[in-house]
Amino acid sequence: MEWIIKNLWFILFVVWGLPLGIYRSKFRKLVYETQSWTINIKPVFFKEIRALIGNIFPQNPSYIRFRNFYRFYLTVYTLLFAAYLIFNQNTETMNKIELGSKIPSFTLKDQNGYDFDISKLIGKKNLVIYFYPKDDTPGCTKEACSFQDMYQDFIDADAEVIGISGQSSESHKIFADKYHLTFVLLADDGNKIRKQFGVPTSFFGLLPGRVTYIVNKEGKVIFTFNSQMNAEKHVEEAMRILKQQI
Repeated sequence: MEWIIKNLWFILFVVWGLPLGIYRSKFRKLVYETQSWTINIKPVFFKEIRALIGNIFPQNPSYIRFRNFYRFYLTVYTLLFAAYLIFNQNTETMNKIELGSKIPSFTLKDQNGYDFDISKLIGKKNLVIYFYPKDDTPGCTKEACSFQDMYQDFIDADAEVIGISGQSSESHKIFADKYHLTFVLLADDGNKIRKQFGVPTSFFGLLPGRVTYIVNKEGKVIFTFNSQMNAEKHVEEAMRILKQQI
């Protein structure tokens, strides 16, 4: 229910767009004067655009009716998409953690079911806090294994690596055991900490974002890296920044 409310504009955008393909197919057939379905996959757009904007068949009432409705349909479609982008951006940036921000104190269960209090590390360790979408998915596995491969380097840089996602401690335990991960994985039930950090979503709100925060010993964020696709780049960027601090 919470996801539906948060992404209401996107849902309306998708629902309104479902008939668009059928309607556009009819409009294209009328404009290009054909009944063949292949017109839908042909890369011809100029006449279609002229027909939508202009009036290429002024004596054809069917064309005029289709054109006017198509204009209305696309206008509403565009407005719904714009509303989603504006609404989604506002909710994600409301409490966004940025450079210079102090991270909030929080306690979450780790992969072994123990309470992990982040405040006990502030003042003692640099922190590499990375939010990832889901355990044992291709990108998240690459990212986690890359962090594990360089884990000793992070320890040498006096830094602790902490992965956070919305799955349970049990899921994290299976994930950690499968890939021999020895750093901390935290179960963010309800994505409460993700929301506190203001981690943005990806793919129109459908996928939790992949963001890494480098935090100094004062608890202040000195670097962030946001990339859903370049999972392993998070590790490289984190190490690059920490080396600059040594």
